Amino acid sequence: MEKVMFSGLVRQFAKVRFYRDQILCLESDLNPNIGDSIAVNGACLTAIESTKTHFSVELSKESASLIATENLQGLVHIEPALRLGDGLHGHIVQGHIDSIGVIKSREMQANQHVFYIETTQKALSYMVDKGSVCIDGISLTIHEVQDSSFSLVIIPHTMQNTLFMDYKIGRRVNIETDIITRSIANMFHKYMLTHNKPSKKQAMQDMYDSITLLY
Repeated sequence: MEKVMFSGLVRQFAKVRFYRDQILCLESDLNPNIGDSIAVNGACLTAIESTKTHFSVELSKESASLIATENLQGLVHIEPALRLGDGLHGHIVQGHIDSIGVIKSREMQANQHVFYIETTQKALSYMVDKGSVCIDGISLTIHEVQDSSFSLVIIPHTMQNTLFMDYKIGRRVNIETDIITRSIANMFHKYMLTHNKPSKKQAMQDMYDSITLLY
């Protein structure tokens, strides 16, 4: 299967015409080719029908079980896959949802919106302060990782150009953790298993030395 990638910089919305029998029909002038990959609220889906006014994508049973399908109504974020030569202005996004988060609270700090999102321990283990995360297809910077949640500080421009302004407490959101952080964490785990469990400090130093050799 061809690997696809997104930037997490959503510039378009689409209106859901219907979602039934795992077929999602969206009103949009995107007009993708049949077989093109489109991220819908962050989930990579394949176009199976396309016209100048709408297109349809199909969700597998697995995909439907991993995303917040109740949000497939009204407006959704959409992003076509990056093509060769496109600039990467967000961060590397695969369109593979890792977990679901729940907005526990939100507040204003000066002119910025702060969201607190609760999610699984596994997802949190792949997050770091000031690292990247993709929420409903939007590339964002993590403000702080806490015991059972993480926070996001969202600037006015992002609020005005995404659907976040309408997100209410209790809403479930699709989360994709950063592939680089995830890869390093998995490498660290494998290293600890295969090197007689050295101290974490020594393991981290060895990992750092290995990564720097790549540059």
